[in-house]
Amino acid sequence: MRPARGRTLDTVSEIEIRAVRFDAPVAQHLIHAALADLGARYGGTGDDTPVDAAEFEPPDGAFLVAYLAGEPVGCGGWRSHGADTAELKRMYTAPAARGRGVARAVLAAVERSAREQGRKRVVLECGDKQPEAIAMYGSAGYERIPNFGFYKDAEGCISFGRTL
Repeated sequence: MRPARGRTLDTVSEIEIRAVRFDAPVAQHLIHAALADLGARYGGTGDDTPVDAAEFEPPDGAFLVAYLAGEPVGCGGWRSHGADTAELKRMYTAPAARGRGVARAVLAAVERSAREQGRKRVVLECGDKQPEAIAMYGSAGYERIPNFGFYKDAEGCISFGRTL
């Protein structure tokens, strides 16, 4: 698969991060894989949170895809959650690329993008059946916050936040 067109935002070793449209085929492929992963962990569709592709358009959001050796292997984006807060959505790393720094590179690029658009904080929802994500967010400086959003009252929902 050829890399999607987009502005290169970050390169960490051989990981390249590019901004793409949320509805771009490469983004949708990774998002479907992310939802399948969540579905395997939690059942159902994986995540029923209402999401509109327009929410990930600058300056109110962004969607990023990570490439490793030219192949798309991860993604993540942010959308506005109030005037100065970004909500992290659709973080995912393909199983074959896990443990290689992809998620951390995407997270850092998402935070940088949000900061560049004037956001001062990032928040996210996660589930208790994602121990690797929980560990990564904790080690990246995220702290537990009161649950919010679509799953705020769902059993197993864990919300995190971090000041940028």
